[in-house]
Amino acid sequence: MSLQPPKSQQETDELARVLLENVKDYAILMLDDTGKIVSWNIGAERILGYQEAEVLGKDFCQIFTAHDNEKRQPEFELREAREKGRAEDERWHVRKDGSQFWASGVVMPLWNDEGTLKGFAKILRDITDRKRMEDSLAEANQRKDEFLAMLSHELRNPLAAISNSAQLLRLGPHDPSTVEQATELIQRQASMLTGLVNDLLDVSRISSGKVLLHRGRVALNDILQNAVQATRSQINERNHHLSIAAPVESIWLDADPVRLEQVVTNLLCNAAKYTEPGGRISLTVELEGNQAVIRVKDNGTGIQSEMLPKIFEPFVQADRSLDRSQGGLGLGLTLVRRLVEMHGGKVEASSEGIGRGSEFVVRLPTIPEVIGLSPDVSRRLSNSPGDHLTILVAEDNKDTAIGLSRLLTRVGHTVHIAHSGPAAIQLATKEVPDAIILDIGLPGMDGFQVARHIRGQDQLAKSYLIAVTGYGSEEDQRRTHEAGFDAHMVKPADFDRIQQLLSSLNRSGAAAQDKR
Repeated sequence: MSLQPPKSQQETDELARVLLENVKDYAILMLDDTGKIVSWNIGAERILGYQEAEVLGKDFCQIFTAHDNEKRQPEFELREAREKGRAEDERWHVRKDGSQFWASGVVMPLWNDEGTLKGFAKILRDITDRKRMEDSLAEANQRKDEFLAMLSHELRNPLAAISNSAQLLRLGPHDPSTVEQATELIQRQASMLTGLVNDLLDVSRISSGKVLLHRGRVALNDILQNAVQATRSQINERNHHLSIAAPVESIWLDADPVRLEQVVTNLLCNAAKYTEPGGRISLTVELEGNQAVIRVKDNGTGIQSEMLPKIFEPFVQADRSLDRSQGGLGLGLTLVRRLVEMHGGKVEASSEGIGRGSEFVVRLPTIPEVIGLSPDVSRRLSNSPGDHLTILVAEDNKDTAIGLSRLLTRVGHTVHIAHSGPAAIQLATKEVPDAIILDIGLPGMDGFQVARHIRGQDQLAKSYLIAVTGYGSEEDQRRTHEAGFDAHMVKPADFDRIQQLLSSLNRSGAAAQDKR
């Protein structure tokens, strides 16, 4: 059925009556030539909250915000509609209860048969949900752009430092102190880059539910001790005074000790980062009912009140320093909140404002103490290299392979290098190495195929297989374990960790089982 335009004033009035009585998704206001309301449909009652009797004869400006009325917006709409034939807009309007909603609207003039202005029709539609979605998408897009700019900045700084140090070493010869300083700088900046990548991956994995907690009965004091040790150098470097207060008796948790240590470490690093040199940081633990309460407090730069509700969101950084020189991607506190929530706990942030410090409080459920049950103690491997070993490094990146080979040779091992999967199998069969450090992404045959082939040969059954890959999720580790690897390392591989693994091998080349 087609809708024909009205041919007379009577038909126009009838069409207006039908619309006023039946259209519920649109607010339709019929106005006289001065803007007074002469009719009000059921959609206007639903959207604006007024019954028709409450608004008849009143100026339609009452549905506009105070700001728009000050700018004489209602008068402008009527004038534009009269002069141009219609006036369209999107803006906030006000309901009877004072609440506001975002609406798209149009005002059209109504003329009688003689061409005299009879009044106006204003039609509104509530599009608040669409407006909020658009604002949310715009905010997300802005945050994405800010994050990419911040990521670029954070990556370029350490890369520039590494590049400069490499150029300095290339110029040679150098005295030992210059080489040592350049080497330490490269290691420090590489560690920073690794931390940035790990934070990004952790947030992605947790958000997508790909991180599984390896929970067990652990003593909270052990977790705190490890976290303090991990952050001690950063705290000492800035000459902070760290005070620690915890109950003598153990507080037991059902937790993943590695992830919970990450929580406390991030909070301590955050406090050290935003506290001026010589400042005070406190770490306190209390038992409140069936909850362990961890408080990390500092007298640092503080947090603006408007930032507190957002401080745990990804890529959000409060401007807590005047020069924004502290760096970071704004992911540490996001990881803290999500890991705490995965443990069934809560985390809160508070601050009295800029320059007045901040406090982060973590609450975790405890479990009852069982008499006679002592905490698990992690087996710690020696940092010293193991016996002289024959090692195969299978890595398609030649610079990476050569660099690792030189390090292993320096500590007394014999090293062979392969740059493809088939070459790795050929060398392994010929040399029968004690250990094979195997990149997963090899050309010809990937690391999984190479590992399965090696495990199928009796003479290589005792070779210790270390997977080195750019992927470190639970699924990735499961796949390497099923392929026959003894250990899984994420690039860039930490050489101290490699030495620890190799030191666990005995003189005959048999692997101590370290499947971590």
